[in-house]
Amino acid sequence: MEVKLTTCAILILLAYLLGSIPTGYIVGRYLKGIDIRKQGSGSTGATNVLRTVGKSAALAVLAIDLLKGSLALALVNLVYSLAPSEFLPASWYSWLITAAALSAIIGHSKSIWLNFTGGKSVATTLGVLLVMNPIVALGTLASFGIILAISRIVSLSSICGAIAVNILMLAMNQPLPYAIFAALAGLYVVLRHKTNIQRLLAGIEPKIGQAL
Repeated sequence: MEVKLTTCAILILLAYLLGSIPTGYIVGRYLKGIDIRKQGSGSTGATNVLRTVGKSAALAVLAIDLLKGSLALALVNLVYSLAPSEFLPASWYSWLITAAALSAIIGHSKSIWLNFTGGKSVATTLGVLLVMNPIVALGTLASFGIILAISRIVSLSSICGAIAVNILMLAMNQPLPYAIFAALAGLYVVLRHKTNIQRLLAGIEPKIGQAL
């Protein structure tokens, strides 16, 4: 039992460390010599990179932040494919996937390398969903894209995506751990957008291409 728990703890820790890779911060420092946390919204995510560094940099950050989440769960899948069932029971799988997914998204927004600051965790959440359930991930992405096309506001689209993922998990009758992940991750993403919600209510949230 001790070996099993230690293995799970290591995988959850590795998921956090993968999520913690400060992509936006590194890109801002490398390309413009700035601390992106002191620019625009202060987030290290792709939207603030787009606003302060540029389109190509933002696309790179978006892709890597998404990949961080996917790799965190792919690592769990790899260990399960190699470990015998008595070493990591199949009944633990969904719960371990959920724990690693939550750890990765928390790592993105509370990076150990940036004094526990970071981004809003939207791209990393999509990354873990792509491994957890690709159909749910694509449905969430579609809802994000539709709202973005209508409103041109990334934060509003992200919040709607956080709601949509819960609906999709329930509609597709996903395992309980995944439904719990959707609820917790969705709530976390919404809370990370607290200042954006305030600006939305005030009617001053910038659209794509507008300065904050």
